Amino acid sequence: MTRLRSALWLPLFDELADPTVVARLGAEAEEAGWHGVFVWDHLRWREPVRQVADPWITLAAIATATDRVRLGPMVTPLSRRRPAKVARETATLDRLSRGRLTLGVGLGSDRFAGELAATGEEVDDRQRGRLLDESLEILAAAWSGRPVHHRSRNFTVDGITFLPRPVQRPGVPVWAAGLPGNVKPLRRAAQHDGFVPVDLDHPDQLADIVASITGLRRKTTAPYDIAVPLPPGTDPAPYARAGATWWLAEFASETVSMDQVRGVLRDGPADLGIGIEGDTDIGIERIR
Repeated sequence: MTRLRSALWLPLFDELADPTVVARLGAEAEEAGWHGVFVWDHLRWREPVRQVADPWITLAAIATATDRVRLGPMVTPLSRRRPAKVARETATLDRLSRGRLTLGVGLGSDRFAGELAATGEEVDDRQRGRLLDESLEILAAAWSGRPVHHRSRNFTVDGITFLPRPVQRPGVPVWAAGLPGNVKPLRRAAQHDGFVPVDLDHPDQLADIVASITGLRRKTTAPYDIAVPLPPGTDPAPYARAGATWWLAEFASETVSMDQVRGVLRDGPADLGIGIEGDTDIGIERIR
């Protein structure tokens, strides 16, 4: 049996666009017994949000201010990032945090702030999905410590060895995000270390998702995580019984404030002893 783990899931907007503020919140969350601090990855957001921080710089600040919490971007749209650069960033951040990084990935979307179109990025969902999968292949190869040889119309990595490797073996845990009812994200997530279901309406949806992923992963017994975003005040117990291993405390993007986050973190993480077999903490299982 294991307890449902709890994490803050922070939009880096306005009051939280200062990495020193978020690092301080991370330290307070760790002291209060939270298990993770994850951050959004955006270039801009819709009004009234005006200020947006970079997730990687902020995560580095969190890493240096904490010792135990897991951390990471939740989620980063890899289609608008160069995978070779992300390989360096993730390995460096994993070493800085001594093996506490989780990489959340997804397609991203243009519907919230038009940030993809505004920066000339790919806006077609299927093409972004292909870019995402190709980028994940490059990251896995880079984390191996062996020379990477990859050439396509999208990316070229010609014989580069990415050292030092991440602390975690065989690499940084990857959680893939997706909408309920969409088969492709489930198949992608089943090939990695966790799933982040977006816009869940009911625990029964999660039970169906867990059953689908379990079927797709029937040939492996490796630990797996299901990280469910829920607003503070929502009872996470039904989701834990349906298979969630993490609760991500979700904040409204347009109104999030330091005081609001501090109030939630002081209330403490979910205190649930749900009957989940085995230890599903990827960090414990994967760090040497």
